[in-house]
Amino acid sequence: MPLVCDSPHSGTHYPDDFDHAVELAALRRSEDTHVEALWSGVPLVGGSLIAATFPRSYIDPNRLESDIDVAMLDGPWPHRASPSPRCIEQGNGLVWRLTPEFLPIYARRLSVGEVERRIQHYWRPYRQVVDDQLRRVAERFGGWWHLNLHSMPSNAYERLGLKARCVADVVLGDLDGSTCAPEFLDVVAAAFKLRGYTVSVNDPYKGQDLIRSSGQPANNRHSLQIETNRALYMDEQTRERNAHFITLKRDIDHVLRDVSAFVQACLVH
Repeated sequence: MPLVCDSPHSGTHYPDDFDHAVELAALRRSEDTHVEALWSGVPLVGGSLIAATFPRSYIDPNRLESDIDVAMLDGPWPHRASPSPRCIEQGNGLVWRLTPEFLPIYARRLSVGEVERRIQHYWRPYRQVVDDQLRRVAERFGGWWHLNLHSMPSNAYERLGLKARCVADVVLGDLDGSTCAPEFLDVVAAAFKLRGYTVSVNDPYKGQDLIRSSGQPANNRHSLQIETNRALYMDEQTRERNAHFITLKRDIDHVLRDVSAFVQACLVH
């Protein structure tokens, strides 16, 4: 089945060399905690599921390798640096400078060597695994259907500096229609709505580098980001699963069956 799913931000193993100055609890608020467990049914429908074990605050596999704020470093960066506005303004580039609450993560400058090691041992291997799996299914099936899996805080609009309002249960992002065929987005949206969940599209999240680099719908390569409201399945302070986790996981299993049936139909046609 050419269904490839990846969870780049659900890692909870904090490397020993992180050397962060902020409390761990503040860093953990950026995790997509338990997302890999919510979507653990992917292999049961014939798809593949890839999940990072390291936290995004250490290095973010959903950012460009060049998205670096060189002001964080203790020496000249010998590689290409093209920091995004989000990297500079919010401190959330390839290597995070600030928590989502704008708390400084470090009480020091990072060495060039340690950032290079993070790229070599974490960012590149994750991206390589995703790329390799997409290439394998494309060679066999002529394309892919890729789901990039995330969770979002229940106060997502406020966290993004936008006017406060209720966020949907599920936000689908296709970078304004550029990374997948509308039929793929529609079948995922319908599958969630059928189970009683509210769905918004590209509001407030449109997607980031993993779907940007993987989504080529004209070449039958479809990438869609899925954000799930954390309040649906966990305590956002303690990160513990709540009583509704099992229900949401069961419903996602049903969503996956609908997605699988859609992909199979695409292969037939």
